[in-house]
Amino acid sequence: MASPALLMRVVASAYSVAEKAATIVRNVMSAGDLGIVEKAGPNDLQTKADRLVQMSICASLARKFPKVTIIGEEELPTEDVTEDLIEDGHCEEILKKPCPAQYTGIKEEELVIWVDPLDGTKEYTEGLLDHVTVLIGIAYGGKAIAGVINQPYYNYEAGANAVLGRTIWGVLGMGAFGFQLTEAPAGKHIIVTTRSHSNALVNECITALNPDHVIRVGGAGNKIIQLIEGKASAYVFASPGCKKWDTCAPEAILHAVGGKITDIRGNSFQYNKEVKHMNSAGVLATLRNYDYYACRIPNTVKESLVP
Repeated sequence: MASPALLMRVVASAYSVAEKAATIVRNVMSAGDLGIVEKAGPNDLQTKADRLVQMSICASLARKFPKVTIIGEEELPTEDVTEDLIEDGHCEEILKKPCPAQYTGIKEEELVIWVDPLDGTKEYTEGLLDHVTVLIGIAYGGKAIAGVINQPYYNYEAGANAVLGRTIWGVLGMGAFGFQLTEAPAGKHIIVTTRSHSNALVNECITALNPDHVIRVGGAGNKIIQLIEGKASAYVFASPGCKKWDTCAPEAILHAVGGKITDIRGNSFQYNKEVKHMNSAGVLATLRNYDYYACRIPNTVKESLVP
């Protein structure tokens, strides 16, 4: 039998690397010393978990796939990573799946991996643990084509016998796995948006969409999960603030199940290694009915946001 395509090997490794990351996230929390550092201000935090997880993910993937470009959120010194942070396993089940034909010939140097070691850091520091995700997005030709989202604290309120944490993954042309795909209630307009980065423009945009209900949660990964599990019909964030490592993995998973994500002006995101990191024109994402929301974004909002 032919050896699995590079893309499937990268995704299978990223799956195990994300599970290792989740263990680190939980260990840092249970040890009690989060080591919080303010980056740009009180809403832009970094913890010991962000630092250790990024070192673990980047070093583990770089060791296996040395020619892949890996871009992580945290600016860290390139110190030697201790062996206990290295994960060299992979998910056997993923390797058994055939790679979509359009991706079978990909070479290592053509891939860019965008890593958010802890999406929802502020919520993590506040104990809102189900908001937290680990994001590993895989891009080729500037497009997000595969992604892994781990929720370290999935089920954390479900009692002592529940399995803690889960890993969701997807590949364009194949689908997404690890969750139950559900559409939001028909005829209901439920918007999910930021919890800690709101402003007048964000709120003006939401009001214009006349939603039945607004959910405010942390983390881009968490918001996309709200869409694919049918808890929200649109993710709307009319502000700069989101970065490429926040959207790459969630975009691949959302697109793999037929959803759509763009900036507020309808432009798709680019993920080549030279691209600027900030998604300056915000985020609009849906599992279904993208056009319903896109055509209701006020022009004043679009004009305020320059890509």
